[in-house]
Amino acid sequence: MANERFDNAKRNKNDEFYTRLEDIEKELGHYKENFKNKTIFCNCDDPRISNFFKYFALNFNNFGIKKIISTCYKNQDVDLFTQNDCEKAVYIEYTGNPNDPTSTDFSTIEVKQLKGDGDFRSQECIELLKQADIVVTNPPFSLFREYVAQLIKYDKKFIIVGHQNAISYKEIFALIKENRIWLGYGFKGGAAHFINKHYEDYAAAGNHKEGMIRVSGVVWFTNLDIKKRHEELVLYKTYTEQEFPHYENYDAINVDKSTDIPMDYDGVIGVPITFLDKYSPDQFEIVGLGIVGSCEFTNERRMEILDKNGTPTGKFTINAKGTLYRKHLDSDKKPAAFKDCETGELYQSIYARILIKRKK
Repeated sequence: MANERFDNAKRNKNDEFYTRLEDIEKELGHYKENFKNKTIFCNCDDPRISNFFKYFALNFNNFGIKKIISTCYKNQDVDLFTQNDCEKAVYIEYTGNPNDPTSTDFSTIEVKQLKGDGDFRSQECIELLKQADIVVTNPPFSLFREYVAQLIKYDKKFIIVGHQNAISYKEIFALIKENRIWLGYGFKGGAAHFINKHYEDYAAAGNHKEGMIRVSGVVWFTNLDIKKRHEELVLYKTYTEQEFPHYENYDAINVDKSTDIPMDYDGVIGVPITFLDKYSPDQFEIVGLGIVGSCEFTNERRMEILDKNGTPTGKFTINAKGTLYRKHLDSDKKPAAFKDCETGELYQSIYARILIKRKK
């Protein structure tokens, strides 16, 4: 429900969601060495209230930062981007306080006006992007593909917030497969808490604060190398056909938990998307994504769709709606999802799997 409320709220004018300072500190603390003598660009952040700008300004001298640039889109409604008839947006360029390097008073920093609306795609903001070494921000989720494409086009290093659903976007997954982007250290419990002073409190118990919302599945994406990326997963299970059944439409076995990957299986393995949090390119190769358009299915079976109770619906599909599937087992806790129209065999669909192989 919280995710649904979050999506709905983002469509409402003046609903602005800000990443908490403690979440920023927890993640960016792993990248301190990368910020020395660098220009940091926060291009989706009102510098007057952004915790990203605040974090870097507070640590300006400690990290040895060269410059911070922070730009703000005036409207703040992610569905109203590039309506240039709105009031002008603002930006800040901060190069430290030479008179008092230890000062934490940023109220005197000059806030400048942009000529346009502050849309990250505007030429004005692109010119600022070209100055940057590293981009750090929480971009609009609905524009995530386009946002990342721009960073790649201009060959920028970045640490950005996004939703794990973006992993299955064709354009984003291609970059992950090519080891051009990967996941950062992540949010505690796999969920982020965003702040909005006008928003009803939907935070989890123990995290209540006025205007806070908890959103599951939020992750950090980056292309800066991190220690975590080279920590190999400890494998202890051995392969058996019964525990790791083959898919019916692709030559790979199914593994439901990343920690259960068999240490002695050399073929292709389907694992949950959450595997990427433990992925090391030194240990595994990413083969593809287990959905139509990303991998070549080996058959085209016509199936009847079953409802959540396993009852026929009279509706039909090919290849389990374009996903991986396996035979339904008597030991399965969930009812079968599909029935083969020709043989009557029952099948279980497998939600969004990443296909991998062990390197060693």
